[in-house]
Amino acid sequence: MNIFKAPTKQETSEAAAHVASRKLREAIDANGQASFIVATGASQFDFLAALTADAAVDWENTTMFHLDEYIGIPETHPASFRKYLRERLVDIVHPGTVHFLDGEADEPQAECDRLNQIISQHQIDVAFVGIGENGHLAFNDPPADFETEDPYILVELDEACRLQQVGEGWFTGLDAVPSQAISMSIRQIMKAQTIICTVPDERKAEAVRNCLHGEITPMHPASILQTHSDCAVFLDAGSASLL
Repeated sequence: MNIFKAPTKQETSEAAAHVASRKLREAIDANGQASFIVATGASQFDFLAALTADAAVDWENTTMFHLDEYIGIPETHPASFRKYLRERLVDIVHPGTVHFLDGEADEPQAECDRLNQIISQHQIDVAFVGIGENGHLAFNDPPADFETEDPYILVELDEACRLQQVGEGWFTGLDAVPSQAISMSIRQIMKAQTIICTVPDERKAEAVRNCLHGEITPMHPASILQTHSDCAVFLDAGSASLL
């Protein structure tokens, strides 16, 4: 795991996007296409803006997988991750293939099974992720399941995770935040050839310290990134302030 620090959120995000672009281009050059995973949330705004502004990526030859999604909210909801990804990536660069998670599926487990079948046929070249205020990776809240081999799983969201969503302005109050979601599992994320983790903001500082310099434990889910052979973590002054 390599840690990169920049003074500002913008510089951090641009540095992460530069590496992300290079990894996508290298995969396309080597294999004719690149498969990638993309996260959402306020911490990814600047990263995705910088990445989608990079004209060097041949997006037509990419396949996108959705990291996680709430269960039970429509795509029109301000917090919908499908809405987020359409507005901030898909409708801008038009990846060749897009695999969204349908949080409104009648049977969420069947939706997991559907995506599990699809993603099992792909080698993921690069995963774009963040770290939550509670240390979660995707929606794998503590204590995270480090053992399941299922690529997508149903999870219960803890209160700290749900409060973060309120704090970022996606919901009007805690009661409005869904208690369940579909999330890519820890082991599936770790199968990516490269992981690019962008974590700006001082509110993430404690989680960053716990996950990057603490014990590798399900209680700090993103601590598992310490074991990945090609993981780059991008921090700004705020998120790195406790290191």
